[in-house]
Amino acid sequence: MLQVKNVSKKFTRQNSKGQKEEFYADKDISFEVKEGEILGILGPNGAGKTTLLRIIAGIMKASSGTIEIDNLNYSKNEIEIKKKLAFLTGNTKLYKDISPYELLWMTSEYYDMKKDIINKRIKELSKKFKMENFIHQRIETLSTGQTQKVSVARCLIHNPKYYIFDEPTSGLDIISSKTILDIIKEEKENNKCILYSTHYMEEAESICDYVILLNHGQIIAEGTPKEIREKTHTKNLRDAFFSLTEEI
Repeated sequence: MLQVKNVSKKFTRQNSKGQKEEFYADKDISFEVKEGEILGILGPNGAGKTTLLRIIAGIMKASSGTIEIDNLNYSKNEIEIKKKLAFLTGNTKLYKDISPYELLWMTSEYYDMKKDIINKRIKELSKKFKMENFIHQRIETLSTGQTQKVSVARCLIHNPKYYIFDEPTSGLDIISSKTILDIIKEEKENNKCILYSTHYMEEAESICDYVILLNHGQIIAEGTPKEIREKTHTKNLRDAFFSLTEEI
């Protein structure tokens, strides 16, 4: 289980008068996700989604609050936790001068995987993502959709228990998006725990078991997509979000 308890992240910025002021990117966020569940973290740009996910992934430290994964915390078990999870963000950059095959092999070595297991996993993922035709091409020659497939495959290579996906289909065509969404659904069926952040409300509505709506760093609603629609008397999550932000 992944548990987020009262997490806040405070930053300092300069205001229009040239004075320093503090602000919260995320404030008092709490939730939990179990194995076999997809939790959607939704909201517009600037809502605090990426900051929150970076904290959960151990890339940033919270100003307050705690993250626990399988009852482990980053202060005592950082390496053990990071071996259990994979993190994908739109800011993830891949080495352009190597091939997908070389990237997947290199990533596998980070997790101390055995050579026979590495070869097996690369073959499995190459077939799953339909990468056979470009698995040995240089990454800089690949299309946006192909590159994103490689990036997602990189996350799956060590068969982690937890996935943190931040805008995994952003900028992709409908076919590439479907491939990635289908794989996320498949990983759910494999009893994986998945955090899925997006501003595409329709996507989240189709794959998420539970949803958290963020705005200005705070949770404004949470529940199943059906519960949120019923609460706001709307037909979809997009309309629900607009309804909720109008009330604030």
